[in-house]
Amino acid sequence: MSGISIIGTGNMARTIGARALAGGNTVEVIGRDQAKASDLAKALGRGAVAGEWGAVPAGGIVIVALLADGVVPAVTHYGEALAGKVIVDISNPFDATADGLTHSEVTSIAQEVAKVAPAGAGVVKGFNTVFRHVLENGSPDVFIAGDHAQAKADVEVFIKSLGLRPMDVGGLEMAHWLEGAGLLTMGLARHGVGGWDFALGVTELPA
Repeated sequence: MSGISIIGTGNMARTIGARALAGGNTVEVIGRDQAKASDLAKALGRGAVAGEWGAVPAGGIVIVALLADGVVPAVTHYGEALAGKVIVDISNPFDATADGLTHSEVTSIAQEVAKVAPAGAGVVKGFNTVFRHVLENGSPDVFIAGDHAQAKADVEVFIKSLGLRPMDVGGLEMAHWLEGAGLLTMGLARHGVGGWDFALGVTELPA
């Protein structure tokens, strides 16, 4: 069981929170709007609580479930309150037409988070290649990237508690390519698959 704090009150926060609670984890919901955070915690039930914006998160794993342009500012705002925490960035920095990234260089939101995160915090990219309703109803693989071995191990344990399979793609520099994989899912949904009821995954061939 893990202690999970979720910064955000939107659909992904709700979905991850519900699966986390079903997996036996504790959940704290944090939002700039305290009323929204309290309402979501109440809706989730199972002992979920609402935290206070800017205070030290209760959970050892802090999932930043915000739009891409809000992630780095939120982590910057929290500052030392995130020392020693595992910070999970789930965002996709898509452009307005969702067929390109907003980056002007080879980076990622997670890499930018690592630049402003306090010493001792481990940053992990994850969950960004899974559509919300697939995460809610399916059993997709969850790709993760990060440089901090213990942080990734903690996130892997959490993902397994959700009944899902974590797939480690390497160091934090791979977060850029995970964001590209997010674009790939959008392209497949619009063209090759022609719908949204799928997820990227790994099929291992028998030896």
